[in-house]
Amino acid sequence: MSLSVQRRQILIGASVAVAGCGDKAPSSEAPPPPIAKEVILPRTLGATGEKVSGLGLGGFHIGKQADPQESIRIIRSAIDRGITFLDNCWDYNGGQSEERMGRALKDGYRRRAFLMTKIDGRTGKAAAAQLEQSLRRLKTEEIDLVQIHEVIRPDDPTRCFAEGCVEALVRAREAGKLRYIGFTGHKDPDIHLAMLDAAHAHGFRFDAVQMPLNVLDYHYKSFEKKVLPVLVKQGIGVLGMKSMGSGDILKSGIVTAHECLRYALTLPTSVVITGCDSMAILDQAVQVGRDFKPFEPLEREELLSRTAKIAEGGELEAFKTSTKFDGTVQNPHWLEQAET
Repeated sequence: MSLSVQRRQILIGASVAVAGCGDKAPSSEAPPPPIAKEVILPRTLGATGEKVSGLGLGGFHIGKQADPQESIRIIRSAIDRGITFLDNCWDYNGGQSEERMGRALKDGYRRRAFLMTKIDGRTGKAAAAQLEQSLRRLKTEEIDLVQIHEVIRPDDPTRCFAEGCVEALVRAREAGKLRYIGFTGHKDPDIHLAMLDAAHAHGFRFDAVQMPLNVLDYHYKSFEKKVLPVLVKQGIGVLGMKSMGSGDILKSGIVTAHECLRYALTLPTSVVITGCDSMAILDQAVQVGRDFKPFEPLEREELLSRTAKIAEGGELEAFKTSTKFDGTVQNPHWLEQAET
């Protein structure tokens, strides 16, 4: 029996032993938390065949709450309501995002989630060490998807294969520490294409790729135009991020949060990852997922026409045009060490 089949059977048969968000197990009389009857917007992760929720919970925002219990409450509530794809990263909030998610995934929640995290190391030694730290923080023996984070420099594709990062992840997969391998980046679609070319040259295939997909991306250095068709053709899982441009798109007043999420979800994505730093924001995301209807062609054209002007020059997509969002540029030692 394959591992994915075993996990699906566990998911179907699992019962949850805790209703609260604390670390202590409740009494045996405590009722289990309400379990969503359905995963929100069930989709398939590329050629892996894995069924995932079309909306994913972003990990960066999990770790920002003053009270760790609030972080745990957001994560568990998301899972209970059908958002079962969880995003994270080794470097988020000095490791706090993974620590809090690991605590939230106790008491049966791990079985109900598809867990993804990212590592920054380009050398095999750094990648392996960061992965071990992530496994400990997340309190799991196996992570569903591990991605190489911030492939944003022209030499990153070469480094990832030449310096041992990809090899380390393959060894970890063989050892049962992870199931699938992907990469992320937010800077330039041509770098994504170079990473895919490098993989092909080495006889390797990524299972998933993460990139910005939003109403402005269509107009400027477009991942949607350049990378998305390649991923769909190759059967690689598409993970959309920055649907609201890290909030900057909303500041324009031209589009709403609902329109931003709906636009990204209308694209042929496996998952659109969205940050939820409060229960109120999570409520909004859940509602968008439950009410989702794809944009009709004329609706899409109107939205793109409305946003063309503010997309010029990438000013509202600062992750493409500045180093503001480049954690590994501000902390270059993350590429070679396992210290945040």
